[in-house]
Amino acid sequence: MNRRLLSTLAVPIGVALAASVAGSQTFCQAAEIPREEKAGTKEAKVTNTKWWLSHEEKHPTRKSKQCNLTGWWENELGSRMQVSTVDSEGNFAGEYYTAVSSAQKPIKPSPLVGSQHLDKDGQCTFGFVVNWKFSDSTAVFVGQCFSGDNGDDVLQTSWLLREKVDSLHSDWKATRTGRNIFSRMG
Repeated sequence: MNRRLLSTLAVPIGVALAASVAGSQTFCQAAEIPREEKAGTKEAKVTNTKWWLSHEEKHPTRKSKQCNLTGWWENELGSRMQVSTVDSEGNFAGEYYTAVSSAQKPIKPSPLVGSQHLDKDGQCTFGFVVNWKFSDSTAVFVGQCFSGDNGDDVLQTSWLLREKVDSLHSDWKATRTGRNIFSRMG
């Protein structure tokens, strides 16, 4: 990189870094890089054009509603969960009924406990832990609630499952990961 370009980029990067350390929010803007020759007409139009679109411009505005995790949910594998009432702090509990397991014991309902970030836009993030009652394993789920194409709530989740192993040498096979989509039941 030449020195002229470096000095041009150093100031905006330094300002953004200082603002983030101070707790301020900055917005990304296209950096203007000096050129040796004059910009052509086409290039000038691109530079002066708004290159980003706000969320509202990308997606037509739909009526925003608060995501309510309370109730019964089912994922694409047939596993179900029931979430009790979410309190004013976003905390909740419930039960998870898995449809899939590698455990040798019969599947039993397992308790879940979690927390929801209460967003005003309705597309909340959340997380919960399931303590499997039929195996020596624990799962953590994180996700976000979205309004589906038909207006129903959909939960997009990712999970980690940690299974107990006998030794450090077996640790490589102890953690599994996956994704599930939950839809509200009936």
